[in-house]
Amino acid sequence: MADHETDEPSSRTGSPDGEGRVSGERLLLHQRLAVRELIDTELSYLHMLRLCASDIRSCLQQLPQGDLDVLFSNIDDVIKVNSRFLHDLQETASRKEEQVHLIGNLFLECHEELERVYKVYCASYDQALLLLDTYRREPELQREIQSIIEAVVPQAGPSGLSFLLVIPLQRITKYPLLLQKILENTVPDASAYPVLQRAVSALQDVNTNINEYKRRKEVASKYTKVEQLTLRERLARLNTHTLSKKTTRLSQLLKQEAGLVPRTEDKEFDDLEERFHWVSLCVTEMKNNVAVYLDNLEAFLRFRPQEYDLDIPGGPVVQHCSLMRDLQLQAFPHFKQRLKGLVWQPLCSLAKALAGPQNLIKKRLDKLLDFERVEEKLLEVGSVTYEEQEARHMYQALNSLLVAELPQLNQLATRWLGQILRTFVGLQRELAQQVLQRAEGSLAQLPHYHLSEPAFRKLVEDTLGQTGHQLRSFQENFEKVLPPPTMQPLLPGAERQVQALLSRYGPEKLYQVTSGVSGAGTLDLTLPRGQIVALLQNKDTRGNSSRWLVDTGGHRGYVPSGKLELYRVIPRQEEVKEREWPHKDSRHLTPEPTPAPVPSVPVVTQVVAVYPFVARSSHEVSLHAGQLVTVLEAQDKKGNPEWSLVEVNEQRGYVPSSFLARAGSPAPWGWSVPS
Repeated sequence: MADHETDEPSSRTGSPDGEGRVSGERLLLHQRLAVRELIDTELSYLHMLRLCASDIRSCLQQLPQGDLDVLFSNIDDVIKVNSRFLHDLQETASRKEEQVHLIGNLFLECHEELERVYKVYCASYDQALLLLDTYRREPELQREIQSIIEAVVPQAGPSGLSFLLVIPLQRITKYPLLLQKILENTVPDASAYPVLQRAVSALQDVNTNINEYKRRKEVASKYTKVEQLTLRERLARLNTHTLSKKTTRLSQLLKQEAGLVPRTEDKEFDDLEERFHWVSLCVTEMKNNVAVYLDNLEAFLRFRPQEYDLDIPGGPVVQHCSLMRDLQLQAFPHFKQRLKGLVWQPLCSLAKALAGPQNLIKKRLDKLLDFERVEEKLLEVGSVTYEEQEARHMYQALNSLLVAELPQLNQLATRWLGQILRTFVGLQRELAQQVLQRAEGSLAQLPHYHLSEPAFRKLVEDTLGQTGHQLRSFQENFEKVLPPPTMQPLLPGAERQVQALLSRYGPEKLYQVTSGVSGAGTLDLTLPRGQIVALLQNKDTRGNSSRWLVDTGGHRGYVPSGKLELYRVIPRQEEVKEREWPHKDSRHLTPEPTPAPVPSVPVVTQVVAVYPFVARSSHEVSLHAGQLVTVLEAQDKKGNPEWSLVEVNEQRGYVPSSFLARAGSPAPWGWSVPS
């Protein structure tokens, strides 16, 4: 009895301790099982990733490389990160007492790197699924892919490749659950408990950020598509909803320009956009310059002087022709091919890659106007509709995506452009070295080979300077003696009308119509190109200076002032001769018989066109200044010597006689080629 009494309090006091000890051991057991599950599933997961990256991807080489990049995305980066993570996870097993604490710290250290690689994979997952849908429409290809998957991973079953591609998404979402399970089996007063709490929260944030990044990418992919639409296709897309949105945005923009509502300022984005704009401008300019360079290279390769018979016997000429033939057939075509492959094509790819972000930046402006309007309504009313809230979130997603990725894009594009420039310079250097090597044997036969490089450079500069001076003198003399007429000559039969206007109004009032005028109003005139008119008033009755009142010699009315140019009266050759050779005093001359009238252009076989002339009818023929012309008749059919019938380029027609001069006489030209 005594023993029983002494045992009773002992059993009462020992029961809670025993239960607590059993409960603690149960928690510890479940905790170790949860840790073991984390490590074992991580090992199995990594093994599956390696199968995808090595065995399966290598067996699907019949697919285009672009398809493989979409399907497997950045799986290599995922494997690299998870391999390090698994290694560190297995290392914690050697320290049983601190293992849970170490696992919590490991997740805290790795969560940013896990987010970085998994968000890229998850963002491209939907595109991979679309690609798999296209494969299902090709039964033979689908069967081939399915057989490969079943041979490597039998447990994939009929899901095939989609079963494997979804595994990384499932794994990143399972990390918070596995940590939560470890946390639930850890006593709250343990030192590892707060660490595990932070790790669970960090992994939950990782999944939230990945989902947000995926949503932004979907928005970006929607607006980065650059479509080349015709006007009809654009009009077909217009509807009431679209017109309403565009009208609202325009109204918001006008209110901002008028200063009625404030404009949202975002200096961070503005700086990034300006940087992107300059990068895009540099790429465009570089692309245009390389295109011109390639065109000039094409023209250079088409010009082959070595194929012409220079009628110079042997010696350096033959060696030079041989060298040029070698360069034209080998060195320069090889350089052109490398230039296109290493410079032009990467430059086009870079310009194409920047088109999407450019479109996205434009869309951001539209969404910013929507956002500002919604914010304004939210301040006034206090609530917005679901559609307006969605527009608000759309702008925030676009803006966050651009602010996050524009710095990397600017840096990458700048580096890419710099590499293209370095490649271009390297190709030029290699071409120069190759040409010098091939020409090494021919250099000794050059006339100035013995000169040093500075002396040869000075010789070239002096020669070019002297030649340039001769060309400038030639140009000045040509422009001084032959000022090109700005007006077309008159049509045959119009001289009488011009003389009447000239005698009535004077030469300063005469204007010529530069292009056809079609009168639209009752007082507007319809005039052909080349018509001579006299200016009556340089404005209409309302004071509009763009409509002038003119007289054609028969009708008066208004014509656009922009289609009139001051007419410079071309004197007849007889008048010019009278001015050049004034009559001497008749008292000192013996009377001479009056000579017969001489045509303005002597009947000779060859004359030269002094001025350019544009034919205005089928009876006329066009001329270029300096062109050789054969005169058939020195007058027209009515005997008018101011027009001559000529033949040029196997075409016959009339041209103004005053536009022609003797081919052998230097008098009309007044200049000679500088020696």
